[in-house]
Amino acid sequence: MSRKEFTLMRASQFFISTLKEAPADAEIISHKLMVRTGMIRRLGSGIYAYMPMGLRVIHKIENIIREEMNRAGAVELLMPLVQPAELWQETGRWQKYGPELLRIKDRHDRDFIIQPTSEEVITDIARNVIKSYRQLPINFYHIQTKFRDERRPRFGLMRGREFIMKDAYSFDRDEAGLDKSYQDMYDAYTNIFTRCGLNFRPVEADSGAIGGSGSHEFMVIADSGEAEIVFCTSCDYAANVEKAELFPLEAQEEAMLTKEEVVTPDCKTIADVCAYLKLPVDHSVKAVAYNSEKGLILCFVRGDHEVNEIKVINTCGVIDLEMATEEQLAAAGTVGGYMGPVGIDNKKVIVVVDATVMKMHNVCCGANKEGYHFINVNPGRDFTPTYVADIRLIQEGDPCPHCGGEVSKARGIEVGQVFKLFTKYSSALKATYLDENGKEQPMVMGCYGVGVSRTMAAAIEQNYDDNGIIWPIEIAPYHVLVVPVNTKDEASAAKAEEIYMQLKKVGLETVIDDRNERPGVKFKDADLIGYPLRVVVGPKTLTEGNLEVKIRKTGEIRYLPLDGDYVQDIKNIIAELAFSK
Repeated sequence: MSRKEFTLMRASQFFISTLKEAPADAEIISHKLMVRTGMIRRLGSGIYAYMPMGLRVIHKIENIIREEMNRAGAVELLMPLVQPAELWQETGRWQKYGPELLRIKDRHDRDFIIQPTSEEVITDIARNVIKSYRQLPINFYHIQTKFRDERRPRFGLMRGREFIMKDAYSFDRDEAGLDKSYQDMYDAYTNIFTRCGLNFRPVEADSGAIGGSGSHEFMVIADSGEAEIVFCTSCDYAANVEKAELFPLEAQEEAMLTKEEVVTPDCKTIADVCAYLKLPVDHSVKAVAYNSEKGLILCFVRGDHEVNEIKVINTCGVIDLEMATEEQLAAAGTVGGYMGPVGIDNKKVIVVVDATVMKMHNVCCGANKEGYHFINVNPGRDFTPTYVADIRLIQEGDPCPHCGGEVSKARGIEVGQVFKLFTKYSSALKATYLDENGKEQPMVMGCYGVGVSRTMAAAIEQNYDDNGIIWPIEIAPYHVLVVPVNTKDEASAAKAEEIYMQLKKVGLETVIDDRNERPGVKFKDADLIGYPLRVVVGPKTLTEGNLEVKIRKTGEIRYLPLDGDYVQDIKNIIAELAFSK
């Protein structure tokens, strides 16, 4: 039992501040309930204080993470919140990282950042302390506050600017070692989120700004999730929609017809064009235009498909995309609503065509001038793109890239991600070791993150009802609430105190609601905060010789005889709840 569990926990002395209504800016259920229960308080845009009850949940999640990371052989350290710019300049991320990177200067005008992640720092540590193959493998982790200057912070802890995260970084001799470290972390994450009582699914993912290749996201299934995932109904394939790879669709063979320019007045959407020309949508090509640090990028997919921006970024090797302006389109010789690949100079403009489009015949596309489209356009004959790639967004019902079965969609909240970095950072920072032959080799790295504060929010998104939070037992702030119905009734108040002390004595995390409030207020707060068990003590229960125990998860009420071993009975109920998750 930890020292803090000997501390008496009385509602009258503890900071419990509940609200009847959620603030107007709270959009999703976790944000609403965390504010209403007084677990967090907003300080600024995307910045929150963790109040005592919420902090207990955070600590419980952190403890689960520590236990599983330690069990997997990782070693805890703590890296600084403030990082010198020089390290980020060495890797090139000082220039490449976007406005999310909070850059600051000290009194000597030296550049620093508030850490959004710690690849540079941990690699610097490794290159200075690891010299020999005998010191490998090693996996370091820390739990630390992070800051990313999100453009649109929202949803409370789900997308804040300041957040709590666990980072881990493995260092191995070779790719085989990395594969083992990666699997160890994958398994540890499975254990972490299972113990947190979450319904989750690991999915293939894009590595994003972290870099490297090979990644899985751990997604908590929830309608409020910002990310979409796809999963096969026939095999175990699952992926983030941004990552999901697709084979090009074959089109029925057709003889090439002569390309024609046709008038399409007031037809600026694919649906309008196809309706006007009486063509099926899957015989058309749709355009999306982006601006990037490499210039204008024109993307073309089949008319009934959508462009996957992440795939475009990866194909073109750019950092970010913004929608192109009319002026930029005009400079490239085209116009919004009538863009097409024919006649575009791909020496001046990056033209990216989806692989499915290259399989099509006699298609309709924009003619790059107002009010006109081409028909009977054939890829290869009529245009040559800069890149041919899989750039379309997977859709429900598309064939699984693994088995060909049908895929379905769901929404998810990313709570963890594992990456294979290989030598991306060790090469940049010259983090090397000497092998058995005395030859210098780059360390092979992996990166593994868990959003601690986001896990708290995700747990609420999956576990609530109209009355409040229903905490999974392992991360509930407290397990038992003892409620004396009438604190002025000496007999019931004394018995409630006795029961409370007995439960504390055996190590159960227990609160006594000794506030001078009406029973209804206490009961509503109990449901709102989400104590797994509520033990009611009053004149009626004492007269009947029973304790009234309500199980928050099911709403079931059990009566435990006061002359029996009710302490053990309560422990058994908690064990049931832990087992039932």
